[in-house]
Amino acid sequence: MTPTRRRRLLIVLSIIVGAGLATTLVVFALKENMLFFYRPAEVAQGLAPVDTAFRMGGMVVDGSVVRADDSLAVQFDLTDYQETITVQYEGILPDLFREGQGIIAQGKLSTQGVERPVFEASEVLAKHDETYMPPEVADALEQSKAARGETTP
Repeated sequence: MTPTRRRRLLIVLSIIVGAGLATTLVVFALKENMLFFYRPAEVAQGLAPVDTAFRMGGMVVDGSVVRADDSLAVQFDLTDYQETITVQYEGILPDLFREGQGIIAQGKLSTQGVERPVFEASEVLAKHDETYMPPEVADALEQSKAARGETTP
């Protein structure tokens, strides 16, 4: 092999190895930052990961919001009309958060010391006007209706 060919081969191999390394790093970085969306029914069935961050969306159950007197802690139930999961959150809720409202909560599922799983939210997102519902929540509610055999008009 001539020196010119050897140099070209080394350059091509270096480019291939560099591109492979860069692709691997990007894939690992994206994998760490992905947040999957689950419905309360999927969480209740055990399909959601425990102690790993994900998003869960549904409707806040009427009469379920309980606020602590001495802190910003709040607890409420979230439903997709098929199953209901209790959500605990400590922080300032969005202004548009209220019972009967569609929301998305981001956080982790905790099963320590409780009979049924509790979702410990780190962030709560509420819809921004009267007619909007987050697409994930709307799809989850439609899937829940389909699973119960209900039809939409």
